[in-house]
Formats: sequence, C-alpha cells, structure tokens
Amino acid sequence: MENKEVRCHWVNLNNSLYVDYHDSEWGVESHDDSYLFEMLLLESFQAGLSWECVLNKRVFFKEAFDNFNYQKIANYDDKKFNELINNKDIIRNKLKIKAAINNAKIFMDIQKEYGTFDKYIWGFTNGEVIRGDGTKTSSALSDKISADLIKRGMKFVGTTIIYSYLQAIGMINDHEDNCSFKKNISKYK
Repeated sequence: MENKEVRCHWVNLNNSLYVDYHDSEWGVESHDDSYLFEMLLLESFQAGLSWECVLNKRVFFKEAFDNFNYQKIANYDDKKFNELINNKDIIRNKLKIKAAINNAKIFMDIQKEYGTFDKYIWGFTNGEVIRGDGTKTSSALSDKISADLIKRGMKFVGTTIIYSYLQAIGMINDHEDNCSFKKNISKYK
C-alpha cells in the first residue's frame, strides 16, 4: 500500500515549487535574520496577489535584490530602482519596490534596537509558536505587530500580510489538522 503525504488543501500539487515550500519551509520556525528579511520582502510583494505568483518569481527576486541582502537593499539608489522597475521577471510595482528599500532600512534600525530582528519579532510571543486553526487571515497578534511596524515606518505590512508572514516564519503554525506536515505543537491560542 502506497504511503501518500496529505497536504493542506491550498497547495497546488502541480507546482513543485509550491509543494516543496509547503513541505519544507511553511510553518517551520526560523530565527535567521536573513531569512526573516527575505520572507518580509516577499510577503510585501504578495499584497493583492497570490503567494504562488510570488513564489514562482522567488529565484528572480533573489537575483534582482542581491540575494535579499538587506544592507545592500537599504542603500539602493535611483539607478538600482530603475533597474528593478524595468525587470520583467519580478513584480514591477513602484510602491512595493520603494517599500522594500524603505523596509530594509527600518529592519536594520530594529536590529540596532534589539540586537537582532529575530529578538524583536519573536519577542511578541516570548519565543512561543502559536498553533492556529487554519481559518484566519489576521489575528490580534498580527494586528499588534502590523501596527508596530507601521508606526516604525514600514510599508506593505498590513495585518493580513503580517499574518501570512508569521505563518511563513513558523511563528504561527496553521497546517491543517490532517496535514502530514503539521508539527506537534503544544501552544494553542
């Protein structure tokens, strides 16, 4: 008898990038500032689009945005901005590109204040992973983090984007109950 993995219902099984992302990244706890920034940048580009669309362009984003190096991104000039806005392989939204540059600067400001972005973001849950029920697109937690990031000057960090970001970095585990990739997490909120 064949042992088939069961995945969350939203995974497009015909897209290997999506399947791999679901199986090995989504909902996996991360504390690496480079990855935390990468996901923040990608999630901000998702606004108004599907995650699958962004994921399909991830390799192009990585190349266009200097391997998601927030220190370089924070120093992008008009020449680099124009290069990005003319890059047909990424999402060419002027406001989102400007936000990526702006958010990189604020990301580094938060690092200076907290030592790492990881300490800042995970401080909202005291390092605990929250077990979601798979039905929400926002929560009191995402409301709180979104409001704080907006207050600090970040853009494209509304509560829905932040909720998706928290899922991506494993702070909220929303794998469906029947999903083979659901982790045993004891913290329910």
